[in-house]
Amino acid sequence: MLGGSFDPPHKGHLYISLEAKKILKLDEIWWLVTPKNPLKISEPATYSERVYNCKLITRGKPIKVYEIEKKINSKYTYQSLKYILNNYKNIKFFWLMGADNLIHFHKWQKWKQIFNNISIVVFKRHGYNNKALKSIALKTYSQSQIFSNPINKKYFVELPSWTWIKNREINISSSEIRKQRKKLRGSY
Repeated sequence: MLGGSFDPPHKGHLYISLEAKKILKLDEIWWLVTPKNPLKISEPATYSERVYNCKLITRGKPIKVYEIEKKINSKYTYQSLKYILNNYKNIKFFWLMGADNLIHFHKWQKWKQIFNNISIVVFKRHGYNNKALKSIALKTYSQSQIFSNPINKKYFVELPSWTWIKNREINISSSEIRKQRKKLRGSY
């Protein structure tokens, strides 16, 4: 599962999703589009635009776009995960995130509950890795890291469990795309 604003979705989101599917031998990846990210100040594109763009970019890929957060009126990841884990008990889920999200993960509502309820897979992200490796979340859960090469799902049975993927880094971000878009609009 990969959650976020997806404003806009980009090849970095696709890359970590497809890498996770391959590395963990998953059936599919779920993208959870959040109606409003409580940690983001600026106004995103409309929710329907973001969902549409997610469906467009994932067409033909083993990625499903879900609107669970909107359906259950959830503002926080822990609420969405509680719903998903209670309603899909026969599925082993992994929470995917870039290293940039890990830096401030301790500011997420009930972040320890998230760590204790789902295995977390962290992907390297250009410019964020050193800070992420020193983050409060990683320091708190350092004893729960899974080190295996190759990564095997069987090591993620007990929670909390997390791993750091040494992936090829894609230097792209939604905020950079929005900045470029804004510059282009201003030049007309």
